[in-house]
Amino acid sequence: MRRIAIIGAGSIVFCKTLMLDIMATKDLEDTEFVLMAPSTGKTSQVKAFADRVIKENHLKSKVTITTDRRVALRGANYVITSFQVGGVSAFELDYKIPMKYGVDQCIGDTLGPGGVFRALRSIPVILEVAKDMEELCPNATLLNYVNPMAMICWALGETNVKYVGLCHGVQTTLDLIAGYTGVSKQEIDYISAGINHMGWFTELSHKGVDLYPLLREKFEQPEFYVNEKVRGEVFRHFGYFMTESTGHLSEYVPWFRKNQKALDEYCDEPSFGGETGAYYTWCTYVADKYKEQDILSEESAALPPRSVEYCAYIIEALETGRTFKFSGNIRNDGMISNLPAECCAEGAVFADRTGLHRTIIGEIPPQCAALNLTNINVQRLAVLAAKSGDPETVVHALALDPLTSSVLTLREIREMVTEMLQAEQEWLPQFGGRLPRPTPEIPIPMDLKRAEVPIDPALAVFSRFGELAK
Repeated sequence: MRRIAIIGAGSIVFCKTLMLDIMATKDLEDTEFVLMAPSTGKTSQVKAFADRVIKENHLKSKVTITTDRRVALRGANYVITSFQVGGVSAFELDYKIPMKYGVDQCIGDTLGPGGVFRALRSIPVILEVAKDMEELCPNATLLNYVNPMAMICWALGETNVKYVGLCHGVQTTLDLIAGYTGVSKQEIDYISAGINHMGWFTELSHKGVDLYPLLREKFEQPEFYVNEKVRGEVFRHFGYFMTESTGHLSEYVPWFRKNQKALDEYCDEPSFGGETGAYYTWCTYVADKYKEQDILSEESAALPPRSVEYCAYIIEALETGRTFKFSGNIRNDGMISNLPAECCAEGAVFADRTGLHRTIIGEIPPQCAALNLTNINVQRLAVLAAKSGDPETVVHALALDPLTSSVLTLREIREMVTEMLQAEQEWLPQFGGRLPRPTPEIPIPMDLKRAEVPIDPALAVFSRFGELAK
């Protein structure tokens, strides 16, 4: 019986979805699920539901729960990670403190202050998981769902575990493209490449016919454009369609959330169209709702069709040898030649009985790579900060963040980072309470006389021009 350890199994709805997908796969019916979370409050609900599904569908699977990560990992064939360090309490600080400084986030889990601090909390934990795997299940494959995906997988790329990061942005964006073009999703041929939440459809076609002219035509029509203003605007100006929503993309670039005018024009749509705090509001609603009731107790035990999540399909391919192609997040190492080798890139990956295999995509359009690099710069420094516990590196990461730097000065960024490190220190033990160096204001009297110092030759030339102008 294959053993699947789910680390962070307290995510009730997501954990349930993945387990149902696996149990609905004929060749995976005989699976042992080990659900691990810091407490058994939620995992006991998931187990009770799963036991009911197993009984009513006459499956061979079984479910156990534990609060000990090492117990869960021992002898595992597959490890699924879906934890959120600090939960909604930490997320509230990720959202509200930057907002106080003027950094307006919609999602806040991938880049920006929210994404960086989520990485600072999560990377030490994922590295502990990897270390335990190297000891307790060295041949297991890790399927990661923890965000920020690119930063988590960048850190995993520096370990010895077999891993891949999984997201559903490509699948759901294909649904949108199918709706815009009127072409069945299953009949669209495509190449998607870049980084997680900022992949680019470098090719879109149907039976050999390029779909981009039709997609561009649709985005020039108000009734289509209004549904995806930010993604549509980037598409219009950079030439390629991206794999994440308006709400996400608005945070990864400097143009759409930097002031009220931009927010009003591009991010005013409801239902995750980019409105302020949309994901935080949703998460608090869900947390409050599930706190009061066991929602799984009333769920049907019938096995539904498999969801769009890749997890069950990958495990099926690794177990049976039936090849499965998907968009995965792995260490780049030449997959996309104009992105850094050491970064986490997202592109086509094939799974079969021999393992996970990247495809060599080559270069993506230079303007798309350039936008990716603005995010990769932040990711690199955030990973370094999470591993080193150096508060100055956190400042450097957010000073390079496209959204944060479009709103705040360097001094304000330093002050924001200091406040966030203080507020979240219970989840950031690697910093040991250390904070960025303070930079006091330098008062400049109105009647100040400049110090006698050598003048830069270039400035001297401009100064001479000024004298001549007089």
